[in-house]
Amino acid sequence: MQVFEHLRSLHWILHDYVPRQVAQSPPCPGQLRWEWQEDTLLFTDLAGFTPLMEANARCGQAGVEAMLAQINAYFTAMIEILSKSGGNLLEFTGDAMLVQFPADPQHHDIKRAIRAGLRMQRAMEQFTELPIAGAVYALRMRVGIHRGRFLRADIGTPLRMEHVLLGQSVQRAKACEGHGQVGRVCLSEATAQQVAGLFRFDSWHPGYALVRDDLSPEQLGEYDLVPPRRRAASNILFDRSPPAIVAAITETLDQLEPLACYLPPVLLTHVVEHTANRRIPPQFTTPTVAFVSIRGLSEQADLAAPEALPALIQTFTRLFALINAATESQGGILKKITYHLAGSDMMIYFGIPHYYSDNALRAATALLTIRTLIQNTPIPVATDTLRCLSCQIGLAQGPVFAAEIGEARGRREFNILGDAVNTAARLMGQAGLNQILLTESVYHAVVDRFPAIPLGKLALKGKSQPLSVFELCPPSGGPDD
Repeated sequence: MQVFEHLRSLHWILHDYVPRQVAQSPPCPGQLRWEWQEDTLLFTDLAGFTPLMEANARCGQAGVEAMLAQINAYFTAMIEILSKSGGNLLEFTGDAMLVQFPADPQHHDIKRAIRAGLRMQRAMEQFTELPIAGAVYALRMRVGIHRGRFLRADIGTPLRMEHVLLGQSVQRAKACEGHGQVGRVCLSEATAQQVAGLFRFDSWHPGYALVRDDLSPEQLGEYDLVPPRRRAASNILFDRSPPAIVAAITETLDQLEPLACYLPPVLLTHVVEHTANRRIPPQFTTPTVAFVSIRGLSEQADLAAPEALPALIQTFTRLFALINAATESQGGILKKITYHLAGSDMMIYFGIPHYYSDNALRAATALLTIRTLIQNTPIPVATDTLRCLSCQIGLAQGPVFAAEIGEARGRREFNILGDAVNTAARLMGQAGLNQILLTESVYHAVVDRFPAIPLGKLALKGKSQPLSVFELCPPSGGPDD
């Protein structure tokens, strides 16, 4: 019975860790599937988290618990609004979220997304005065929305699966958030035109529009009428005879296996070990964090003929499996595939939950191998000018907050948030093709093993001062030779 109860609790946890489409209908481990969708995508990003984290970190263990309470209060409030508005939370990436609003012929999905964004921005008022040790801190948010066609796919192997979106529409939605304004909801111009008679917009950057929040509380409301959502089936054991318990354990394991492969094995073990109390202890820690942007793959989804899609998905699956193996061989975790302005990204970190004194060296070794793997992968839909994939990579080291974020008994994930995550992502965005950019602290940790070229100071978004940046090079006889 203890085994059954443990597995039942784990099933609920894993159900909450994955997107709703996966939770309700997971593929068999290793089964590839894909379909085109035309929905509205909403991206959010949080401003002010790093100062809040640094203030809490100075307060010791009390600060750890305060940080968890504050960030999960934010996510709980936002997820509740999204749920009432018909949104499906696909993923957390650091303090950002990606949300899908299923389409309908009347474009109600765009309207629901806009109203959700406005409700979320109004709800941010409760996070503008967060007192810590005599000082006051504020969280603010950007919201970007775009409606378009994208390819939704489940890729991977029986040991590790991933749910991904491919296509230019995903990047356009991310660009709306990136080009938006803190405290406002930003739409692509094409999406704004589809609801021009229902909302008023302010001119913004070319190609974008800001929603004017001039609705009364009664006009905006608190929720939208959406189809009811199915809950995961609960395994209730009425017959407690040994054969019935064994049968229930077998059934629960069958339900668990397709969900478990969506978590990195090390993280899955961490979740299993803390299933009894359904809470992974939060912590401030200092990992090495990398972001890897794959150029030329997501873009091919829009260009590929239907008969070429299987080859595209197989290529992504093979590359994902090889990168995951290269990461795990150095003790790292490929957390997930996420999205950036330039294409599909992979977030990788070293030092959580297991810390190694040479995390930076492990990361550099893995990334040089990963770069070679990407460069040697031919594009399934090759053109005269583009035949192999390329990448951009950023690597940073620094303090982060590691915890289960989201709702305590709802949609949540184990994640890391903080300056190192943001810095790695922004270095990736500044890197040239097939270039690996390092922060100064990573450079000092790896310079005895790997040569690195100083590139001078680089101004990064969110940084008050330019950072010293270096380019990682392979050693003689290394994986790039």
